[in-house]
Amino acid sequence: MANTGIQIIGTQRSGSNLLRVILDQSEEIASPHPPHILVVFMPLLPLYGELNSVSYKTLVNDVVTYVNANPVPWEGVLLNADEIYGASTRYDLLEINRLVYEQAAINKGAKYWCCKSMANVHYASEMEDFGLNLKYIYLYRDGRDVACSFKKAIVGEKHIYHIAKQWNEDQEACLRLRASLPADRFFSLNYETLITEPESEIRKLCLYLDIAYHPEMLKFYDSKTSKLTAAAGEMWSNLEKPIISNNTGKFLKEFKGNDLEIFELVAGDVLKELDYELVIQNPDVSLIDAAHIANYDGENAALKKEAVLTARQSDLDNREGQAKILKEIKARTL
Repeated sequence: MANTGIQIIGTQRSGSNLLRVILDQSEEIASPHPPHILVVFMPLLPLYGELNSVSYKTLVNDVVTYVNANPVPWEGVLLNADEIYGASTRYDLLEINRLVYEQAAINKGAKYWCCKSMANVHYASEMEDFGLNLKYIYLYRDGRDVACSFKKAIVGEKHIYHIAKQWNEDQEACLRLRASLPADRFFSLNYETLITEPESEIRKLCLYLDIAYHPEMLKFYDSKTSKLTAAAGEMWSNLEKPIISNNTGKFLKEFKGNDLEIFELVAGDVLKELDYELVIQNPDVSLIDAAHIANYDGENAALKKEAVLTARQSDLDNREGQAKILKEIKARTL
């Protein structure tokens, strides 16, 4: 394989785009905005049937079309489906994912490609079996602040119960993976430390990756990739600014009603394992009984619809291309 892969794992809204653009300032790393190839196409694989020369070519065409329609374009990279197909050594979605990201690294002349699809942690066993020998960066943030961010984002769950459940599952998957890998393939990075001690943390990360640290990495906000990303969606607007070092503890002001109690009931053990202090000492466990959860399900669905209805039109427009492609894929293969 021409280039080595880096996989960032954890939960979105944890500073992963910040980390991505910092890393992308290095000449040794190509870290484009993620189209979430595995997360999107793994569930769709049954629609392609057994992968053979014909069905695999269709899958390659679909993935390449989808990546080329990414809301944040890949600078200087226009993927060619025939080239990806011709370079494939096996009929596998993971092969497509590898070749797509390798193209970004080849285009930049970089040592590494970096994938920021954090939910790929749920496909870690498949990635390991495939033999990618990835270096993992586990970026984690206080889940209660993650929840504050998701409540305002166009993507993701919206009710505090569902956000807590997803965050908890993601961290547990990351911690299981950490326990199964040698230390030289796994680096844990705390968001709160990253924003308060950025140079120290990025220097440590560069040492782990065996690349040179450059002060320009922390001037990411002047880069083209930061400006392209910020322009593509409201939830990435901070990438045009220097690091906001006090972007912590927001949940103490923003949580309402039983939000804090529910979150800590669902994810308290993992919060503690990651060294975050709990606020509620004796939570009311009935808040997560079956009857309450049934109500939360309905509220979550309504809130997700509302998030789309109230989203900035440009955000919706930027996502329309990929949404249309997926709709056509599902209609064609049924």
